[in-house]
Amino acid sequence: MNVAHLTRQLVLEAPVRGPDGAGGFETSWTALGTLWAAIKPASGRERAGVAVSLSQVPCRVVVRSAPVGSSNRPKPEQRFREGTRIYTILAVSEADPTGRYLTCHAIEEVAA
Repeated sequence: MNVAHLTRQLVLEAPVRGPDGAGGFETSWTALGTLWAAIKPASGRERAGVAVSLSQVPCRVVVRSAPVGSSNRPKPEQRFREGTRIYTILAVSEADPTGRYLTCHAIEEVAA
């Protein structure tokens, strides 16, 4: 793999579940840190939601690697935030044989 051009600054966020006061739970998000990334979109699709249509764009987000167990190492169910854009992480794999970069397979959903 060539050197990745990490030109996008993303905030890595983790879900925090807490009681909602009615016997269930609600999810809020806490920032774990800022990572520089390269985002490569794939072809998307559109599907109908309850009140709006949702556009889903799968993408690969490449970031510098971090040791296993580090809070800066992305995991599935976490997400990246870039302003109002959200990228939900589905899976994480090493992007190169030397382990310098990680590829995060993610989905960006946009209400249209």
